[in-house]
Amino acid sequence: MAVDAQPAPQQQSSLSFTEGFLLGQLSIVILIGAFIKFFIFGEPPSPDRTASTRALARQNRDHGHKRSLSAHSSPPGSRSGIRVSSSNVLRYPPRLTTPIILAKTYYNVDSHQPESLDWFNVLIAQTIAQFRTDAHQDEAILTSLTDVLNSSQKPDFLSSIKVTEVSLGEDFPILSNCRVHPVDDGSAGPDGAKLQARMDVDLSDVITLGVETKIILNWPKPLTAVLPVALAVSIVRFSGTLSVSFLPSASNSQSSSNATTQVPLHQPLSTTPTSLAFSFLPDYRLDLSVRSLVGSRSRLQDIPKIAQMVENRLHAWIDERCVEPRVQQVVLPSLWPRKKNTRGPLGEEEDGLGLRATETVRDVREEARREVEEERRKDREHRGREAASFAEGLRWRSKAEGGGYEMPGSMPM
Repeated sequence: MAVDAQPAPQQQSSLSFTEGFLLGQLSIVILIGAFIKFFIFGEPPSPDRTASTRALARQNRDHGHKRSLSAHSSPPGSRSGIRVSSSNVLRYPPRLTTPIILAKTYYNVDSHQPESLDWFNVLIAQTIAQFRTDAHQDEAILTSLTDVLNSSQKPDFLSSIKVTEVSLGEDFPILSNCRVHPVDDGSAGPDGAKLQARMDVDLSDVITLGVETKIILNWPKPLTAVLPVALAVSIVRFSGTLSVSFLPSASNSQSSSNATTQVPLHQPLSTTPTSLAFSFLPDYRLDLSVRSLVGSRSRLQDIPKIAQMVENRLHAWIDERCVEPRVQQVVLPSLWPRKKNTRGPLGEEEDGLGLRATETVRDVREEARREVEEERRKDREHRGREAASFAEGLRWRSKAEGGGYEMPGSMPM
């Protein structure tokens, strides 16, 4: 006789559900606790370790860029087109290559001692001091920063950004250990490798920018939640190596394999202007101090993860703009002396010419004023004569009609 299977007790199934529910809640609590501990309150890596890691990554990127340039560089015999003039009046000097320039300036890249650049530090300090003075006039820098932070590029989840603190610092950068040496970056022309000046830069100061804003959560509906955020970022120290090079103007014509390629004078050539290029080597170091305050009532202060995100963003911004292999180019104006650029006291001859010119302008203005007054006087006399002739005509008309002239609407006599 077969034995019927007994159903499982209901108490056991209820206990299994309770255990699963409690286990799920416990897992969620553990995940939230781990997120808060390691993501929000986790200790950031040491500044030395972070700086070395970033420098290594920049150096690897720089080496990769140089290898790509060397792979795609043109052969040594190639040369851009050169304008050749048929005139014998303008004499062209021999081509000045990099070794010739160094020899004529008595500069030996192997034995020349680095320079201190003390005089240049004084000029830079005066320029920065004047910039700080101009920035505090009429709160110009505050208005500019507010307009930039609230431009169209601001994310939609941020409310209006208010600048709460601006400090431009009190110290000045110190440049030292300047040395000049040729650098072959794959773009060397027939004149040889270009010359590059490298100098050490060190700035120890506190340059601060503080802002306040609100993070707006617009999902699942607009203004679902609002989180106030206050942030203050300070640059504590910057140290690195600055490289400066001179880029002369050059034609953009197609290069040719023949070294004696000539371009006729009637053929127009587009040229790049003379510029000054500068950049920082990848081993620079930027130390920041980030203060944060999140929340309205229960506030979280100085969250390490926010500081790490801000530092990474600032380093990426600098790397994308002025860290090798990327450079910043500043177009140089014409240095040829011109009269319109002259400033200072006038000489005796120029002073006399200036006085005569001032007297001539004064005489012309006086003559014009007299002509205007004469025209106004003649106009007044002409209007007076017209009024007198009109009144005389009315009197003759009234006599011809046998009575006095009556004004329209007057009472009968």
